[in-house]
Amino acid sequence: MQEAEQSSAQQQTRSSTGWSLPSLTPLRVASLLAGSVAVHALPSLVPSWLSIAVLTVAAILLCRSAFNRAPVWFLLGFAWTLLRASLVLDAQLPDALHGRDFDVAGTILDLPQTGTDSTRFSFAIESAELDGEAVALRGKVRLNWYDDAPVLAPCSHWSLRLRLRSPRGFVNPGGNDGERSAAQRGWVAAGYVRDSEANRQIAAPTAICADGWRQSIAGAIGSQLGSGSASTLLRALAVGDQQTISQADWQVLRATGTGHLIAISGLHVGLFAAFGALLARGFWKAFPRITLGMPGPLIEAPVAMACAFGYGMLAGMGVPTLRTLLMIAVALLARYSRRSSSVSQALALAATAIVLWDPLAALSAGFWLSFSGVAILLLVTRARGVERPAWRELPRIQLMLSLAVLPMTVWFFGQGSLIGPLANLIAVPWISLVIVPLTVTGSLLVVDFPSLGLPILKLAEALLGGFWPLMEWMSSLPSAQRYFASAPLWACALALIGTGWSLLPWGPLTRALGLFLLLPLIIPSNTPLADGEFEVWMLDVGQGLSVFVRTSSEYWLYDAGPRYPSGFDVGDAVVVPSLHALGVDRLDLVTISHGDSDHAGGASAVRLAFPEAPFESGEPERLPMPAQACRSDATRASGGVTLRTLVAAGDQQGKSNDRSCVLAISSRHGSLLLTGDATTRIEPTIASGASALERPLVLQVPHHGSKTASSTAFLDALAPQLAVVSSGYRNQFRHPAAEVRERYAERSIALLNTAETGYLRLRFVASGLEIERGREARSAWWRKH
Repeated sequence: MQEAEQSSAQQQTRSSTGWSLPSLTPLRVASLLAGSVAVHALPSLVPSWLSIAVLTVAAILLCRSAFNRAPVWFLLGFAWTLLRASLVLDAQLPDALHGRDFDVAGTILDLPQTGTDSTRFSFAIESAELDGEAVALRGKVRLNWYDDAPVLAPCSHWSLRLRLRSPRGFVNPGGNDGERSAAQRGWVAAGYVRDSEANRQIAAPTAICADGWRQSIAGAIGSQLGSGSASTLLRALAVGDQQTISQADWQVLRATGTGHLIAISGLHVGLFAAFGALLARGFWKAFPRITLGMPGPLIEAPVAMACAFGYGMLAGMGVPTLRTLLMIAVALLARYSRRSSSVSQALALAATAIVLWDPLAALSAGFWLSFSGVAILLLVTRARGVERPAWRELPRIQLMLSLAVLPMTVWFFGQGSLIGPLANLIAVPWISLVIVPLTVTGSLLVVDFPSLGLPILKLAEALLGGFWPLMEWMSSLPSAQRYFASAPLWACALALIGTGWSLLPWGPLTRALGLFLLLPLIIPSNTPLADGEFEVWMLDVGQGLSVFVRTSSEYWLYDAGPRYPSGFDVGDAVVVPSLHALGVDRLDLVTISHGDSDHAGGASAVRLAFPEAPFESGEPERLPMPAQACRSDATRASGGVTLRTLVAAGDQQGKSNDRSCVLAISSRHGSLLLTGDATTRIEPTIASGASALERPLVLQVPHHGSKTASSTAFLDALAPQLAVVSSGYRNQFRHPAAEVRERYAERSIALLNTAETGYLRLRFVASGLEIERGREARSAWWRKH
């Protein structure tokens, strides 16, 4: 009674003064999240001082009970995210220092990835110098150490000479947005270690180093179990080490929709928390006297948190793991405070905590998939007292969960698994309840007690190895994996409404109506082309070339982008995803101009994605797959558009560049000349064959703008209306060369460079030549340049 009176008095005091601590409701949490997300629609940011001012005002208003409303929460989320975004961009390497050498000191992070030609690792810069002067460069960088890299131990301290570049990525219709990822993860730069005597270890790893422990476990699993599929998957499940998983195994995981199980899912963290709670419950029930000082449930809470946190440390503390730990912590704190907390309340509080702790987390797909997954489970799980056999309930829940996350999976990844519901129905209990506990138990023992840990790991390997062929078979089924063309945001929003409608407790027919709202998302929406019209996409592939051409009835690809010594395959990372995003389900012709790696490096990835596509090349003998040799004057017609080979391999001898297969694509609406790496030696032959091409003429600048091409005679003979060049941003060859740019400028020939524009989309249509620049069309605050 006395406590109630005191509480009433406190409420009266707050009411009279108007000041109180802000309280949360579902609407306010949704408003906070909406404000945070709204920032990511901005093309640029406002000054930091303005963000600080708005944030301060919003925080003060929330402490006034009269203003503790959803719009103010929206303003708080907006201003806080805006400020954090500004701080992230300010921390990144300035563009003016791109390509400079820095002497830095810092610490090795995470698990270094050792390849055949380089070691890739994360590094936290603690101090940096440029030309002997200290510079304000701090934060995480992604590095490569080529050739004879030493063994890099996590948590060790090094002094290194680095050549750094600002975190600039490719901009394409498909593929990963590297600049967005860098902003979301807090990378300030990328680069490589220079060959220098300044490179040395200045301190050994600290005694307490979770990443060092993880590396020891990963090494023990690799040395004891080999490099087969089961072994590499066990390393991923044990310590989050995914670097050794083969592309073939990743394809199986993607096709079956089970990749989330390998990526240390929140489900695994939750299972270990439940295990800790059960362990503590068994202890206090065995020794009930300890509950005299503290109730049993309160004893369970810290043990559950400790088990979940321990597994999170073992798994590398990724963002999904941290999200799950926050949710568990919220629920356990509610238990300690003797307040009831539903799962939905824990979800809302965890979302609030993450937005306040890391407002840029909303840029990642995992944020939305993990939270929506839990919310959907709450929606489709039957109320207490409604009993159904698990064998009937689990398939229903899995099917509904797969349907509900389909719009976000298609939006973020451009693909979906049709076999996923069935595959997950089998894989989730087998991996989560059998493989993961065995793997973690064996991993904890294998380093210090190998005689105990190794048999357990071998058992896990055998069980996973026996299960994996089933996943491989499922992934090989027709249409197991389906790719979808990219769609506008409104289509994704409409699909989310449709799936939400389908999950509500209506009748079967009424539910099915919601599925029609998915059609704009899953059906390609390419603008149709009339007879004689064609569309060209020069992809942003760095220092390489890849051009996609679409007519009203056929798809052609010219070159497949580079593959780098580090193993990074632009064909796999950019070209193929971009083709899928454009709704391409086949290629009617693939022309690889010649065999140099910056043009042919991605050919294998293209062949894997489109195995029925015919290949031709100026140097077929240098390609890793069967290909026909280009033939001079060979023609191909499609929808009023003609493709003609002007120069073929058999016409030229000598250097590889001059064996480039040169193509002319023309219709009554204009022409495109694709020259590969042709030099001045064969430019007269090209000019002679291209003299009658329809105007406007667009020229792909030969050899990326090298001094060895684009002669004055060639440009005078062709007189193109537009020139397009594919080159790497601030590339080491300085392409396009200054004198080459001058030649084009002197002739008033507009020159567009993918290094500056991102992808280039050219539409040769009846109304004229239409041009779309990728960085303008897909502008965002995280694009500094």
